[in-house]
Amino acid sequence: MAPFLAYEDKGAQNSAALPLVLIHGHPFDRTMWAPQVAAFSPDRRVIVPDLRGYGASPVVPGVTPLSVFAEDVAALLDELRVPEFVLGGLSMGGQIAMECYRLFPGRIRGLVLADTFPAAETPAGRRSRAATADRLLREGMAGYADEVLYEMVAPYARPEVAAHVRRMMVAAPPEGAAAALRGRAERPDYRELLTRVAVPTLVVVGEDDGFTPVGDAEAMHEALPDSVLHVVRGAAHLPNLEQPADFNSALSALLTHL
Repeated sequence: MAPFLAYEDKGAQNSAALPLVLIHGHPFDRTMWAPQVAAFSPDRRVIVPDLRGYGASPVVPGVTPLSVFAEDVAALLDELRVPEFVLGGLSMGGQIAMECYRLFPGRIRGLVLADTFPAAETPAGRRSRAATADRLLREGMAGYADEVLYEMVAPYARPEVAAHVRRMMVAAPPEGAAAALRGRAERPDYRELLTRVAVPTLVVVGEDDGFTPVGDAEAMHEALPDSVLHVVRGAAHLPNLEQPADFNSALSALLTHL
């Protein structure tokens, strides 16, 4: 049976190294991980899916809870015969990674939580996400993309990086992005879960990230029993694209010990 999600699967499937699975954020697609696929696929299998509603994956309108995204990831990895792996996610992708750990911790041998936070949404945050979802359905993605581009990446980001990020945002299907926003508004609180994570974890954040500030990353690092915190200088919300060499160095250090 063909997998539900579109995905890229690079690297030697018979490598002794653990596969690396990376989950993109909102409103992006799997191409946000291109620098990491290029860096790590020579030595290990790297799998990057398009979440439902994004990229080349099917669009399912309505409400998409984080648990559904996590179940999609599990189903894809079942189809690809990947029982255990290192799992990373950025922003919403990091929250999906936490949900994956809640649902199937025995499969996850290491975690990467990038530019994300574990708390449940506030009432004001739920209202804001609902309003944004309505706007995307009404207006499409372009206006929203232009407004938040230089919050996603730093104002000093390289032009080609900013252009890539804008392309991903504009290409995202509004129905899928809105469904994710509505589902994310109802996410659980993962802070207690973090205290029970039993695998090595990299917490990474851009120094100039306004969406998930360094303080949020520090709090996660303190809660996790076995974690390393890495702050990427010269980056905002997407340090894996803005400063890939620095991001990859921190990720490599985690992978070396697994």
